[in-house]
Amino acid sequence: MANVQTLDPNASPLDYYGWELRRLREAAHLKQGQLGDIIFCTGSLIGQIETTKKVPTRDFSERVDAALGTDGLFSRLVGLVLRSQLPTWFQPYADMEAQATYISTYQVQLVHGLLQTEEYARAVLTTGVSDDLDGLLAGRMERQLILEREQPPLAWAVLDEAVLHRPIGGQEVMRNQLAHLLEFSERRWMRIQVMPFSVGQHASLDGSFTAMRFHEDPDIVYTEDLISGHMTANPATVREASRRYAHLQAAALSVEDSAALIARVMEERYGNQSRPDELAMA
Repeated sequence: MANVQTLDPNASPLDYYGWELRRLREAAHLKQGQLGDIIFCTGSLIGQIETTKKVPTRDFSERVDAALGTDGLFSRLVGLVLRSQLPTWFQPYADMEAQATYISTYQVQLVHGLLQTEEYARAVLTTGVSDDLDGLLAGRMERQLILEREQPPLAWAVLDEAVLHRPIGGQEVMRNQLAHLLEFSERRWMRIQVMPFSVGQHASLDGSFTAMRFHEDPDIVYTEDLISGHMTANPATVREASRRYAHLQAAALSVEDSAALIARVMEERYGNQSRPDELAMA
């Protein structure tokens, strides 16, 4: 007789998801392989998700809902599951980010998480120490769904020019990432500016920070150090962050000139380069 792993549905959102998947699959009198055939995946994957060894995706959840007739149960649960995959210290920030009506950020080293492509995000996350890269990546991609809402938060990002030149993940990953940034220029609720090297000293040489506004709650400023993040609603800190951000926006290139610089770096630094033997034959 097979050794069936006992799950505690109260242990975590992932455990609850796996417990419900097993319960409803068995109620439908389906083996793991049979459900896998219906939703075009392997029975092994079904088993891994039921035993919390794999994190479900949103697409997987939608297909399970359709196959088992669960009225969107797993599509609703997966949001909680993916949010739970974020580092514990980061989850309070992600919760507030999802409620914000306006997000403004200055980034020195990297593209902000909400604007990252999946390949860029994967390259960034591989520099960490977590054993669950897929879970972290899924959680980061889930955060980005707030930008796809019918009424997304207004957002403004100032990126240091160094962000464009740092080759995270390699040439193709960077080219796709910069192209992704340019796509946001077509969305009226998102604005991206670049702080050029030529500016020299500016109002936030201390580093990156993000500010958020809400319908009713106080404004929040978020910063990170080496191992954790910090949120504060201290009025003096919020005022100082607002002052600094206004100076950053004034010093950075205009939205239009920023898009032109992003496009130029994308082509000149990450464009398709001919191989040496092709150059020799030209």
